[in-house]
Amino acid sequence: VQLVESGGGLVQPGGSLSLSCAASGFTFSSYAMSWYRQTPGKERELVATVSSVGSSTSYADSVKGRFTISRDNAKNTVYLQMNSLKSGDTAVYYCRATSRRGGYWGQGTQVTVSS
Repeated sequence: VQLVESGGGLVQPGGSLSLSCAASGFTFSSYAMSWYRQTPGKERELVATVSSVGSSTSYADSVKGRFTISRDNAKNTVYLQMNSLKSGDTAVYYCRATSRRGGYWGQGTQVTVSS
């Protein structure tokens, strides 16, 4: 099983960034997919979730209206489009696959919002 995040980097406040998470080794379309983020000394925070077939999404209040989660089950990939980025969005971003039988984590990608 692998979840490989990409797309992180340094961006100025107000800018945009798009993260991707490529999955392999399990039946991607059977799993809900989420993005989490974590900063040093804090617990991992749920950012957004998309259902297994992509029909429903949910977001943390802190990112509503700015971030969009989506998935392409044909490509076994989940995305996070991040717009109007703020310094408070700086964190390591992780993707997670979840089913009733458990879940998997990616290794994370750093997003830094700074001028």
